[in-house]
Amino acid sequence: MQLDTATGWCQGIRHCPSPNFNKRPDGEVSLLVIHNISLPPGCYGTGKVQQFFQNDLPASEHPFFETICELQVSAHFLIERDGAITQFVSCLDRAWHAGVSRFGEREGCNDFSIGIELEGSDFEPFSDAQYAALIPLCQLLQQAYPAITPERICGHSDIAPGRKTDPGPAFDWQRLRMAGVSSTNEFR
Repeated sequence: MQLDTATGWCQGIRHCPSPNFNKRPDGEVSLLVIHNISLPPGCYGTGKVQQFFQNDLPASEHPFFETICELQVSAHFLIERDGAITQFVSCLDRAWHAGVSRFGEREGCNDFSIGIELEGSDFEPFSDAQYAALIPLCQLLQQAYPAITPERICGHSDIAPGRKTDPGPAFDWQRLRMAGVSSTNEFR
């Protein structure tokens, strides 16, 4: 896997471009936000996350889909249970993953962050294959964007407390710390 810094797209992974993005206001990339998602909730390998990020989620297929099908959201990356990585938005662009958010004194984290979704839920452990994909992806992004220091890798719950709970208590932050990717910060 390689990141083409001129385009913001990683080579060697699947691309599934989402229409849900826009330009970063200042071009800054200095935060990495880890999320979890499964569609329907608790179901994996359905392909529905990809459809959701492309505004093509069939509302009639599941009652939960009816409540979210009109939302326009995306993340830069999705790591599935088997470790497969899909990129939806160039790292140079602003994906719509964080919503109302704050990191330190700064609001609007989408402006300066990269979002990585892990296929999963708050309370089910993530797979070894996911960590095996996440760690080198984080390292690649840190190399390309040196402002993403270990202290600037956080969970969605850290930047939207009370509103979001992901990646949840089942996420193993220690694994990232041991790989030198993340460290204990003020949020955890």
